[in-house]
Order: sequence, then structure tokens, then C-alpha cells
Amino acid sequence: MSLKRVTLLKDKIVDFNTYPFSLPLIQRLDQLHFDHPVTFFVGENGSGKSTLLEGIAYQCGFHTAGGSRNNSYEVDQAESALGDYLRLSWLPKLTNGFFLRAESFYQFASHIDDVDSIKNYGGKSLHHQSHGESFLTLFTQKFTHAREKSIYLLDEPEAALSPARQLSLMRIIKDLSPRSQFIIATHSPILLGYPDAEIISFDQDRLEPIHYQDTDHYQITRRFLENPKRMLDELFSDDD
Repeated sequence: MSLKRVTLLKDKIVDFNTYPFSLPLIQRLDQLHFDHPVTFFVGENGSGKSTLLEGIAYQCGFHTAGGSRNNSYEVDQAESALGDYLRLSWLPKLTNGFFLRAESFYQFASHIDDVDSIKNYGGKSLHHQSHGESFLTLFTQKFTHAREKSIYLLDEPEAALSPARQLSLMRIIKDLSPRSQFIIATHSPILLGYPDAEIISFDQDRLEPIHYQDTDHYQITRRFLENPKRMLDELFSDDD
């Protein structure tokens, strides 16, 4: 791995009662080690996985609303509140890569149009493609054509992808992982099934690895698919 470790500089934090330092993540994190080419962050909404991923992107020099070191554009609240409190340990350090943030991808696509850079994305505006198509264009055109070793930080990439296209993304990750590193925050039980990846749970007392079959995402999805009627009956039942 190139990114070996993330350290939270707790001695720099003045007020643990303000966001994001009030997140359970801050209490659980001292150091996080990366030992696999593909690492997933998994946890409930508000657990801090996207906040940490954004902080890593900030320390990598990537635009925190989405992009690489070469992208510069104005987006409200694009600064990472956690980034200055993280230290990244590399061997070797990578300067090439990309941060995908699903919720602000529209602004990134507008930026690409503004700087007339669509030639790097298949020659077609990302706005002139469906949401899922534009995501895949990014993966297939920008990622697979990279000539240098890279680190890719993906925040909920499944947001615009059908199950079939999530499988396509897994194939892209497989093709790139020998020379690239991926850290992905996701809720997708499909993506979490990527072989030999490390899954870090943000829902435990500590940030620690968890087996795929032990994640809530796998357990709940499996229970639903095996017996949807039973789960829906339980969900919709009126308690006396």
C-alpha cells in the first residue's frame, strides 16, 4: 500500500463538543492502518466515514467537493473541517488520484464543462449523460487512463449505479488495484463483497475490521431477499 496510516492529531483539537469533533469517530480513532489495495468504510449515517474520507482527500490535496489536485472551483462548504487534524503516512507518497463525492458530483461536472475539459471524459459533457453513465465515464475514462500509480477515494459511488453497474465498477477496481489504492465509503452490499478487501466498521467501539458476512448491510439484505414478506410484515405491524 502507498497510504499506510492515518493518524488523528487529538492534541490539536480544542473543542470536542463542536462538529466534526463531536462525532463518535473522533473518540474511536487514534490511528488507522491500511494493509490492502482496497479498503471499505462501512457504518450508519452519521458515523463519520464520509467525514474521514473527506479529511483524507484534503490531506491528499484533492478538491474536497470532488476532483484531483488539478481541479479548482468554488463550492459552498467544500473545506474539510477534519483535514487539518489528520496526518497521512505514505510509502511512497502518491500525488495522483481522485476524490469522488456523490452528493456534489453535479458541481464537479459543471466545473469540467467550464474549463472545457470534456476531452478527458470521453468527449461528452457529463451533464449530457445519465447520472450512472457519467459516473462510469469518470471511472472508465479518467481512472483507467491514468499513467501513474494513484489513490482513489470514493464516497458512496453506488448512489448513481444500478446493481449491474456496481459490478462493472468492481471490475474496474480489479483491473486498477495492482497499481492503485482504493478507499471507499459505501452502503452497498454488492461493493462490500469485493474479494480480499478490508472492511472497516465505524459502528463498533473502535474502528476495526469486520467480516463481510457480519456487516449489517449483508445481514439485512440477505434476510430481506430470503423472506421479504416476513420482514415487511414485521416492519409494518402495528404495535399495541
